[in-house]
Amino acid sequence: MTEEIQENHRLRELIGEQIRSRGGLPFIDYMRLCLYHPEYGYYMSPRRRIGKEGDFFTSSSVHHLFGRLIARQIVQVWELLGRQSMTVAEQGAGEGHLALDILDALQRENPDCYAGLSYRLVEVSPVNRERQQQLLAGHTARVDWCELEALRGMQGCFLSNELVDAFPVHLLEKRDNRLREVYVVEKDDRFAEELRQPASAVIDYFDWLGCGPLEGCRAEANPAAVDWLRQVGDLLGRGLVLTIDYGYPAEELYAPFRSAGTLLCYHQHQSNDNPYVHIGCQDITSHVDFTALQKAGAEAGLETLWFGEQYRFLMGLGFVEVLMELQAKENDPRKAQQLRMTLKNLIMPEGGMGETFKVLVQGKGLGSPELLCQRGIDAIPIP
Repeated sequence: MTEEIQENHRLRELIGEQIRSRGGLPFIDYMRLCLYHPEYGYYMSPRRRIGKEGDFFTSSSVHHLFGRLIARQIVQVWELLGRQSMTVAEQGAGEGHLALDILDALQRENPDCYAGLSYRLVEVSPVNRERQQQLLAGHTARVDWCELEALRGMQGCFLSNELVDAFPVHLLEKRDNRLREVYVVEKDDRFAEELRQPASAVIDYFDWLGCGPLEGCRAEANPAAVDWLRQVGDLLGRGLVLTIDYGYPAEELYAPFRSAGTLLCYHQHQSNDNPYVHIGCQDITSHVDFTALQKAGAEAGLETLWFGEQYRFLMGLGFVEVLMELQAKENDPRKAQQLRMTLKNLIMPEGGMGETFKVLVQGKGLGSPELLCQRGIDAIPIP
């Protein structure tokens, strides 16, 4: 029996013990244990999660161009702040590949910005932190690790890429015009679901949001995301908050055609909708409510400067220009074709990440700047 399966078995036992002692677990607590249990949680264990050997790809794992383009937006923030020393903070940086690509690009293309930069990572996983330290060893003078609160007053850019989708969520259904919350119970030695009265925090959340699931529909509620963005907005002195993730505005997230909700699991590059298998060994995610993030940000002094699909964000930052540059350096036609196909995943709407992923850009203390990412295709210089 492998260590991975032993950990899976042990986590199942621990969850079962909590279910029996508490008479059932709200799904949000079940999801939190599956993902973040200190020893056996999916994000806390040493298993590989990202890339071919893991369970899913991220934009930064596709190609370094993603980080290089984000670095361009960071440079503009540096210029808007008067070319002073600044902070780039990234929360939930995985193994650190996006941080590496950003730092490499800044060091190579804008050494003045790089010289005054402090890149601070907020990371809950000891395993990820160790991998980040190894990967970023070449940028030791620019990088450190901290708690979120240590960023108070920061000036610069706060970045997250596929962070919010992994926050534990309440799972709900609307039946007979009443909101019901999913609890995880045991039946016949298996985990099962039971609908119960929802927590008051869930009712308050939908009252605050002003919308929610329709009759007969299942949906998720993510109050933790709202609390998190309020905290980020409160901590930021001046600069941008860049939130990159898959999700929708509220009217799409709770649309009647999405009656099963958005909860998905990922295991060995296969998706499924059963969070009660591969316990501790699969990712569990839900799509992000970007309306809630914009509303929470506004309450914390953040102005929404731009929101849209990832392909539009990357095109504004010069995707085509950089692609042409990379292709010009590649003498092998087959490798050039492979490069095009790889980068296609970052921007293509169907079968790629370009439309599935959204980018929310919020600002504080910057006025209403014309950001690079806002540019339309006609405003982008192409050699």
